[in-house]
This record gives sequence, structure tokens and C-alpha cells, in this order.
Amino acid sequence: MAQVEIQLTYKVLDCTPEEFERLAAWGRKEISLAENEMPGLMALRKKYGADKPLAGSRIAGCLHMTIQTAVLIETLAELGAEVTWSSCNIFSTQDHAACAIAKAGYPVFAWKG
Repeated sequence: MAQVEIQLTYKVLDCTPEEFERLAAWGRKEISLAENEMPGLMALRKKYGADKPLAGSRIAGCLHMTIQTAVLIETLAELGAEVTWSSCNIFSTQDHAACAIAKAGYPVFAWKG
């Protein structure tokens, strides 16, 4: 039988699976709220989302991993980019934002502390 190596595409807060799910759900709720406060990014999604102008682009970001950054990550992806993210500051990372982005399937490397 062939062995299969499973490689994680993210590293977030070291926690139980239950805690990860709780944080991801909290993060998803906050991302939804933040989208209402970020009309510029939402306008880009609406105007260009179907055209995928960033298709074929690979974007690696290193910025504070916050709820607002999560909205940016999902906007870039909706516009067609392949996105990988890492936090630039261990003190500003919001673990619930990182867990929500990881659960959504984006490679993210961010945890507080």
C-alpha cells in the first residue's frame, strides 16, 4: 500500500479541533460584519468578480492578520488570485480571523503570541 503524506497548508493557534471550529465560526461572523464596513472591496468584488482579472496571479501577503485583512484575502481570491498569507506581527494577529481563513481553505500562517 502506498503511503500518502498529508501536508497542512496553514499554521494557526495551537488548539483543539473544537476550539479551532469555535474560533473559525466567530471569525466568519466578524468577516461578514466587516464586509458591510468595507464598501471599496465589496465594489471590486461586484464589478470584477465574474471577470477574474487576477486569474493566474499568485499573491503572498505579509500583513497584520485581522478581520479586515481576511476581507482583503477573500477579495483577492474572488478576483482570481491564488493567495497565501502570513502575519507580520505576532501581537496584532486575531486568532479567530486566522482560523476562519484557514477553514475557508486559504494557506495562512498566523497566530498571536
